[in-house]
Amino acid sequence: MSANPSPIRPSQIRTRQPREKRLADILAAARAVFRERGYDDTSITEIAQRAGLVEGSIYRFFDSKRELLLRVVELWYEEVLADYDRQLAGVRGLWNRLRFMIWHHLKSIHENPELVSIFFRQIRVSPDYLNSPVHELNRRYTRHVLEIVESGIASGELWRELPLVIVRDLIYGCIEHHTWRYVSGVGNFDPEATADMITDVVYRSFANHSAESAGLARLEATMMRLEKSVDRLNGRLDGGA
Repeated sequence: MSANPSPIRPSQIRTRQPREKRLADILAAARAVFRERGYDDTSITEIAQRAGLVEGSIYRFFDSKRELLLRVVELWYEEVLADYDRQLAGVRGLWNRLRFMIWHHLKSIHENPELVSIFFRQIRVSPDYLNSPVHELNRRYTRHVLEIVESGIASGELWRELPLVIVRDLIYGCIEHHTWRYVSGVGNFDPEATADMITDVVYRSFANHSAESAGLARLEATMMRLEKSVDRLNGRLDGGA
């Protein structure tokens, strides 16, 4: 653990900024310090120093370090959700959309293991988590996968009786278990390869094989009709030669 930060010198304090700018600076500094030092070893004083403000400025916006942490995590979720909505709109096909969601989640974990660890250790275990804005954002976050699975059921590509909540838990439970060592600071994983494997397992496990068989049968029947039409055409051409 490093020594306590030295007091802010007057030359380090920025001139008064608009309220929105000060809030943005505080949130950016808090996110950086939380990632570097973890929740327990982070102090409001250090966040204020990183933001170029006096400590009292933080308390004009947040009553406590925990309240500041919750807002940092909420902002992170909002950024990820906005990116999902923007990129997912251009992805077509059930497998591709499912793979995109899984890959994006893995990528976010790979890029922000410290925030993921803080979320698990400080927020999700809290008694008030289920009634928090972070939990509501988490529900919106996972809802994207449910909507993709629902579209697969509606199109007949996936089982009609598929339990949506079980599929969601299988996907996110698998991701959490697979990445936990990395989040804890041990080892690594490849988001691309991992996304391919998880998507294949989920899709192959729940694909409506009867629908696939029916589709193949229709394709084979079409091919047979085309072959017969070609044979008849060739017969007429031979006869007219």
